[in-house]
Amino acid sequence: MSDLSYGNLFYLLLLGGVLVFWFFIQNRENLGRKVQQLAAWGLIFLGTIAAIGLWDDIRQTALPSQMVYASEGRIELPRAPDGHYYMMLEINGAPIRFMVDTGASGMVLTRQDANRAGIDAAGLPYFSQAMTANGPVQTAPVRLGEVRLGEITDTGFPAFVNSGEMGQSLVGMSYLQRFDKLEISRGQMVLER
Repeated sequence: MSDLSYGNLFYLLLLGGVLVFWFFIQNRENLGRKVQQLAAWGLIFLGTIAAIGLWDDIRQTALPSQMVYASEGRIELPRAPDGHYYMMLEINGAPIRFMVDTGASGMVLTRQDANRAGIDAAGLPYFSQAMTANGPVQTAPVRLGEVRLGEITDTGFPAFVNSGEMGQSLVGMSYLQRFDKLEISRGQMVLER
C-alpha cells in the first residue's frame, strides 16, 4: 500500500470512529437496540465489500463468456451453470447466441433468430424434416450470407430454420467440423482453426 492508501484508510477509520461515538452518545437510552442495529449495518457493509471483491468470480460463474484469441485461431467456451456450452456468433451481422450441440448435424435457427439475421422466417418453405429428441419437426433450408466468430468468417453457410417452437438456436457438427480441433477439458470447450 502506498502512503496515499494508508492516509485514506486512516481517514476512513477516524471518520467511522467519530460517527460511531456520536451514534452512541445520541442514543444512550436505547443502547441495546442500537447495538443490534449497528451490528446489522456492519454485516450489510461487510457483505457489500465481499460482493464487490468477488464480483469478477460471481460474474464469471453466472454469465461465463467466450474468449476468442484471433491471432491463434483459438476459441474457449466455458461451461455454463446449466452444463451446456454456448457460442455467440454474428449471423449476417446480427449477434445470436447458440447452444453447442455435438449431437446435431446442422446449424438450426429459431424463427426469431432468423428474423434478427435478416431472414424472413414467415416466407420460407418448410419442406425438410429433422429428427429431434421430441420427434420430427419441419425445417426450411437457408444459406447464411456470413457467419462470424471473432475474426473467423464463413460465407454461404448452409443452415436450417425451425418451423416450431424452439428455445435456443443450435450450432451442430456442420459448423464445428470446420475447426481442426475440438476439445472439452476442465469445464471448457476449446476450438482451434
